[in-house]
Amino acid sequence: MYLPIPTCMMIFLIFIYSCNKSSSGNSSSTTGTSSSDTAYNTLYIPPTLSGTSFNLTLSKSSKQFFKTGSSTATYGYNGQNFWGPTLIMNKGDNVQMNVTNGLTDTTTVHWHGFHIPAKMDGGPHQKIAPSTTWSPNFLIMNNASTYWYHPHLHQKTFEQLTMGAGGFIIVKDPVEAALNLPRKYGTDDIPLVLTSRRFNSDNSFDITTHAYGDYALVNGTINAQISLPKQYVRFRILNAETERAYNLGFSDNRTFYVIGNDGGLLSTPVAVTRLVMSVGERYEILVNLGNDAVGSSLSLKAYNSNQSFGFPGAEPGTTGEFGSLLNNVDFQLLKINVTTSIASAVTNIPTTLVSNTYWKSSDVTNSITTAINGGQGGSAFYFDNNFYNYTTINQTIPLNAIVNWTFSGGSIFGHSVHIHDVQFNIVSRSTGAIAPYETGWKDTYFIHLGETVSVVAKFSDFSDTTWPFMYHCHFPNHEDGGLMGQFIVK
Repeated sequence: MYLPIPTCMMIFLIFIYSCNKSSSGNSSSTTGTSSSDTAYNTLYIPPTLSGTSFNLTLSKSSKQFFKTGSSTATYGYNGQNFWGPTLIMNKGDNVQMNVTNGLTDTTTVHWHGFHIPAKMDGGPHQKIAPSTTWSPNFLIMNNASTYWYHPHLHQKTFEQLTMGAGGFIIVKDPVEAALNLPRKYGTDDIPLVLTSRRFNSDNSFDITTHAYGDYALVNGTINAQISLPKQYVRFRILNAETERAYNLGFSDNRTFYVIGNDGGLLSTPVAVTRLVMSVGERYEILVNLGNDAVGSSLSLKAYNSNQSFGFPGAEPGTTGEFGSLLNNVDFQLLKINVTTSIASAVTNIPTTLVSNTYWKSSDVTNSITTAINGGQGGSAFYFDNNFYNYTTINQTIPLNAIVNWTFSGGSIFGHSVHIHDVQFNIVSRSTGAIAPYETGWKDTYFIHLGETVSVVAKFSDFSDTTWPFMYHCHFPNHEDGGLMGQFIVK
């Protein structure tokens, strides 16, 4: 399925591609590695919207990704030229959302990770026609954490995400607010959306079906850099790729601390030097810059070389559907320049964060087993020998059931599994131990090639026999191809 090429040929192809882009005015390094002639760009920080009423309008836009040449046609919310504003909400608030579709195509907006009624969830059924407004309202029941919103229209998710539709959501609560953590948005509390894009010769996005981009983007910025204070800094990281997973670490291999994942804070910080993130996952980390000299720099990198087959982005090819100039290499994501600390700098981190109590296998009242099938010879993937369709309800889950849901990954490739409505905890991986940083509340996880993973969740609230929730692979090309199912809570 993937044909290896000699290392020397790979290096030659990367060099040629970089030169072609440089001739159109881009002096940046394709793989983002630091060098004296690299042209860095200031990291874009999305603006924020706060309160209990939020107006979002998705429209066509354009962005100048390269120094010269044509701008790139994009999508953005509220006049942004890529991505959208960060929505800041409080647990316990009732919020009103008004989403206007300024495109010429239908869209949806899914509130990824939220525990809300299926009718308000923004899945494929909650379509927003061009020039119309969708106005869901719901109670924020989620813990403080980093969530996101994005299109979820069946067979259009890949295209609309690629064009730039999406945005962060930050939920706050009193438990998180009582901790001594960095939370000055854009100063020591930094949102990072990781993705990549493939460009055509005219600088337009290549929106043909392919797994990986050639240029790493952080918040839509190529060769991004940021100045950060000499203290502990918080990163809220989202993998919003098509398929690529990230093995994150810093250029000096320093230890950093995972404090939260998809659905909230961990019970205690977890010290790591590497953090693997699959598509759709979010992690919050703390990195200590307090021992770094003012004026020094370091980099956040993807250590993606020499991964085993089935790790998305480990394929050796540089072209074609599964090729990329970033495949099977280590590459820089963000250059960090250290500046003086700010007032009330965080110089120590709490040893404990929150008191989490997770569902256990002994709590289970119902069980579901789901298999990923298909994919042979490049064909589409599907669940339980059935492609997704709008009318089939694949699972009916009793209200208040505590469910052990087991997914088997199949024999073709790895996948990213997302279940709407609930936050769950991972109770077993057939390939070995669960990483300490993924022991918290999750809504998305990576399932390795040939692996079986079990999670436990309670399906409380929101009984509805009309409007279903979704479960699917969060690779948008797989999702669009039919690797999605739906369930109702009854």
